[in-house]
Amino acid sequence: MSNETSKLSLRKIVIIGVLGAISIVLGMTPIGFIPIGPTRATIMHIPVIIGAIMEGPIVGGFIGLIFGLFSIYQALTNPTPVSFVFLNPLVSVIPRILIGIVSYYVYNTLKNLGKRGTLGLLYLIWIGTIGYLLYGIFTNIKNFQSTDLWMLLMNIVLLLLTLTLAYLTHAKFREKALDVIISSAVGTLTNTVGVLSMIYLLYAERFVEALGGDVTTARKVIVGIGITNGIPETIIAIIIVTSVVGALKNRR
Repeated sequence: MSNETSKLSLRKIVIIGVLGAISIVLGMTPIGFIPIGPTRATIMHIPVIIGAIMEGPIVGGFIGLIFGLFSIYQALTNPTPVSFVFLNPLVSVIPRILIGIVSYYVYNTLKNLGKRGTLGLLYLIWIGTIGYLLYGIFTNIKNFQSTDLWMLLMNIVLLLLTLTLAYLTHAKFREKALDVIISSAVGTLTNTVGVLSMIYLLYAERFVEALGGDVTTARKVIVGIGITNGIPETIIAIIIVTSVVGALKNRR
């Protein structure tokens, strides 16, 4: 029993090291970031979700810790106008650790919920996302200004992407790992919402000013970043995590 426990622990340590290294490589190369307007959406959180689903919350949490510490390192060695927010562990580390913990427990809960309940929950997520984007498009058109053109176009693109993925969920993924799909989405949103919430609470005006925005609209700017980053990150995470986890389970 002692030998089996030792092997298990060693395996998990190796997995933490490998997936943590992948997260760092993504952060050091262009493939880890998606340019969206003045910001960049990241896929560095994807190894955290994969580790959590496959090996549990401790492994996911440690990979998230590596991700968070690397964010601090990047802020120190390759600073941008908004890098100062990532020097605070409450912004850069805690939300990244929570990615692994939340992803695992959502996945574990959905496994017990059953496919029918999971599919219903997934439909609710898509309906809520589509409704939110339609409302954003309606608001942008109603109060149209030339400065809002980028946000209007982005909302339209995100709506098309969401509708496409919702269709694929209904037509292609009904018999697939829906628990993995939802866990990927929730894990991604844990990162986006967690980081931006801490930025808003601790550095809202200073952050928006560093972006060159109007500090009086700090909340609107940060929420806009959350939408334009969060939805593409979620869609990409669903595609990659579902494929990788499916392949790893088949190999097992």
